[in-house]
Order: sequence, then C-alpha cells, then structure tokens
Amino acid sequence: MPRWKDLPDALDPQVREFVTRLRRIADDSGASPAALADGTGYGEASWERYLDGRLLAPKGAVVALAEVTGTDPVPLITLWELAERAWSRSALRHGDATEAVLLSRARTVTSPVPGPGRPARRPAVFLAGALGAVVVAVGAFLLTDGGPADSGRTAARTPATSAAPTPGLPPGVLCAGPGCTGKDPEKMGCTGEHVTTARSVTVGAALLEVRYSDTCGAAWGRLTGAVPGDTVRVTVGGTSGTGGITGGGETIAYTPMAAVKEPGELRACAELASGQRGCT
Repeated sequence: MPRWKDLPDALDPQVREFVTRLRRIADDSGASPAALADGTGYGEASWERYLDGRLLAPKGAVVALAEVTGTDPVPLITLWELAERAWSRSALRHGDATEAVLLSRARTVTSPVPGPGRPARRPAVFLAGALGAVVVAVGAFLLTDGGPADSGRTAARTPATSAAPTPGLPPGVLCAGPGCTGKDPEKMGCTGEHVTTARSVTVGAALLEVRYSDTCGAAWGRLTGAVPGDTVRVTVGGTSGTGGITGGGETIAYTPMAAVKEPGELRACAELASGQRGCT
C-alpha cells in the first residue's frame, strides 16, 4: 500500500514540487507524521494535511522539519516561498477571500513553539536618528501613563492590536511607505506574495538578501542559514536597523523595514559569529 495519497490534480506545479520535496525528506528520514509532530511541535493531523497537499505548511513548520532531519533549510525555504505565492494566487483566483485573508495572517507565523528552549526570533529596534528618539519618548509616555511601569508585555502587544488595514492595500497588508519604517515585515503582511529578493550574496554558509515589497514600499535585510551570534544590518540614508539570532534553534534573522522608493537605496551587511563579513 503506497505511503502517500496521490496529490490533487488541481495542485499548482510549484506547490506540487514543494510537497513532493517534503515527502522525500520524510521518506529519507523514515519519519511518520506522528514522529514529525513530536520533533517539530506541529500536530500529526497538520502534517498529514501538509504532506497530502491539502494545506500549505507554514514557514515555521518547514524550518522545524529541516532542523529535525538535518536538511539544508535554504533551498527548502526558497521552494516554500514559491509555493506560498502560488497557493495565495490560487486562493484569490477562485474567489475565496476568507482563505486569502487567513493565508495572509498565517505568514506572520514563522517559528513553531514546540516547548521550552526554542526562543522566539524578532528583529531589533530600528534606529531613526533624532526624530526616532522623539517618537520613542512620546510612545513611552503614552504607554506608561495609563498603567504600571512594569507593563512591558502589554506595551509590546499594543502595535499588533492597534494595527488596522490601510484603505487600498491588499488583505493582510497593514502598512505602506513611511508607515512601515521600523516595523516587522512579517507582522505587517509585507512578505509572501508581496515580497521579492532584490539582491543577494553568500557570506560564509549564510545567504544575505535585500528583501523588497513594492506593495508596502519598503525593504529590509534577511540572513538565512544563520547561527547564534550572526547579525544583519541595513542602512538607508541616515538610518540603520539590525537583526540577529540570540539563541539556538533559529536559522533566519531579519531587520525591521525601511521605507524606500527603490530597493537599491538600501544596503545590507552581515557579520557572522565566525568573523566573516559581507555586504550586498
């Protein structure tokens, strides 16, 4: 009896290629959906749907799969990005607006939570000169004036809960232009089908990219295949932003966004824990 069901005939070729690759990894490792669930923190039923082509695996599941099977995550993530765009186009083409919105929201989930010891990845705060300092000061006053001084957890949630769709933007995209500066590209919906790699260069064993979203009018730096201690930094005009990996279990680091008219305005540089450096 075949281990896998036949993939749906209507499945996009890029999605089919991605799912076939996931199946090959599972076969090579000898892992069942139950074993994948134990190792990645994603449920057995979810893995069955991912491997049957009924649901597109989120990036976090892909990264976790690469980690538990010893697979190089870089080409796998590239396949996932192509599959995600194809999956989103298919949902929109068939008029399933609800699914499209859910897919946009799902892009913000980039790492699983399988248990203790798996730290969350997040970009560092964007530095925007004197104007940024004023904004931070005003924000700190507003956040602390109505509650206790130690309410850091509540303050951190405020941008996400107060974000609202901007008129004229696609579903799930929450900012455009200057409004994106200093914000997380994934949380603002600027990734997935709305992003391309403008430039890239290999630095040691890592891939350094300038990521650009024409929809959001913003760019940022991303380092894939990274290890703890690796950092990525971007500069545009007189501002800069940094991101890095602060703990084990993560392989992707990225910076906050910066509003740009063209991706060429932004320069990304990586400094690896090994001492190697490189820029786009």
